[in-house]
Amino acid sequence: MVKVSIIIKTLNEQANIARATKSALAAVVDWKGEVVVADSASTDNTVAIAKEFPTSVVVLEEASERRCGVGPQLGYQHSCGEYVYVLDGDMELDAEFLRKAVSILDCELTVAGVGGYIQEMRADNLELQGRIKRFQRARRKNLLDVDCLNGGGLYRRTAISEVGYFSDRNLHAFEEYDLGARLRTKGWRLVLLEDRAVDHYSYAMGTWRLLWHRILSGRFLSAGELFRAALPGRYLSRLLREVRIVPLSIGVWAYWACSILAATLTAPVPVLLTALVAPVAVMAIRTRSLNLGFFSVLTWHLSAVGFVLGLLRKRNPPADPIRSKIIQLVGT
Repeated sequence: MVKVSIIIKTLNEQANIARATKSALAAVVDWKGEVVVADSASTDNTVAIAKEFPTSVVVLEEASERRCGVGPQLGYQHSCGEYVYVLDGDMELDAEFLRKAVSILDCELTVAGVGGYIQEMRADNLELQGRIKRFQRARRKNLLDVDCLNGGGLYRRTAISEVGYFSDRNLHAFEEYDLGARLRTKGWRLVLLEDRAVDHYSYAMGTWRLLWHRILSGRFLSAGELFRAALPGRYLSRLLREVRIVPLSIGVWAYWACSILAATLTAPVPVLLTALVAPVAVMAIRTRSLNLGFFSVLTWHLSAVGFVLGLLRKRNPPADPIRSKIIQLVGT
């Protein structure tokens, strides 16, 4: 076992993987740690570029199994660090943050994971603009203990062993929340620092192109998938309180059921028009942007449809080994 493993999860990250890998190798040098690139069957040059560095490289065998939850679990299977950091392939890790996170895990034995804030390097679309606003609101609260470590963090392997597996391979999103909920159910703590952990070079896409990408990648199935995961994970009550999109997806169905019922009993056209316009107007006022308000309401409805579809999807046992190919193995 080494002190620190960094898992870089990738899918078609040829433009970013070199930067992410260099930052990870620089960050683990103090502990002679390891870097594992866990690739979800990329179709570009991501794997070839990763092989140029002294990193272990493993590739998902079946592209049909691609999920956000697959990469961390695949990398975890091939890592041996006492502490494990999850880094996206489009991120650049701050070595000083990692040193601070390691020192906290060394001293605070009830802490299972330590995260930091994400510096967004691009804001080309409404999704990223909304994400930046959410991060800013969370940061102003000056919280220490948190529900989950969105965007990655450094985790204690013994805590992961206690909850059975690192990342739920069935999830198209919310894999960080699922892990955090399972850890907190066992009494572990998660800590978010004010320190910048990573620079994030997200998709250089416009709003609607990125939205279409999210639809094709299955991201909108994630609320229903998470609901299913919460049942065996025994955190359903936490989920309904803490993950806004889950009750919101259920609420969208209830909203339209009530609106349609009211329309059949009164004036159909005015009621339905009001039902269409009112949520957009409220969100436009709240976000101070008509575009962002419309985009928010649209994604709620996509999530509501995806919630039902995700709820009905078959689950694979999350702790089962993920079939993969070892492309490069670097000894420690």
